[in-house]
Amino acid sequence: MKAHYLGHVVFYVRNLERSLAFYRDLLGFQESGRIFCGAAAALTSGRTHHELLLIEVGEAPAPPPGRRLGLYHIGIKVGDSLDELREAKREVERAGIPISGMSDHTVSQSLYLQDPDGNEVELYVDADASLWKNNPAAVLSPIKPLRL
Repeated sequence: MKAHYLGHVVFYVRNLERSLAFYRDLLGFQESGRIFCGAAAALTSGRTHHELLLIEVGEAPAPPPGRRLGLYHIGIKVGDSLDELREAKREVERAGIPISGMSDHTVSQSLYLQDPDGNEVELYVDADASLWKNNPAAVLSPIKPLRL
């Protein structure tokens, strides 16, 4: 077997409309449909039928903060240049969402924030692909601060 790519991510969310305001309205995913009597929404960037599925579960215990088993974060590519990452930063700040970190990973540059349920989301742009194609070890380069 050979994995082709990561197809989609599914999140349980407290409030579907609040999560749609984040993923659809702020980050720009398109809603492609609802299931479970409207309690779940499929979202797409246009690449495939859906990359994200949000299922409303109401109040449920949140996972403890900090290091733990399970999902750490998801990465969402928001463009191909630092200018596009700067614009994403401005949009996130205008929406009043705190940015918890900014990193230069050599092969990509990233902003980190949390969705309404506390899931960490990385917004990123890739650097020139020749960096990692010519030197696969570049993916493991030390993380540097990013200033935008």
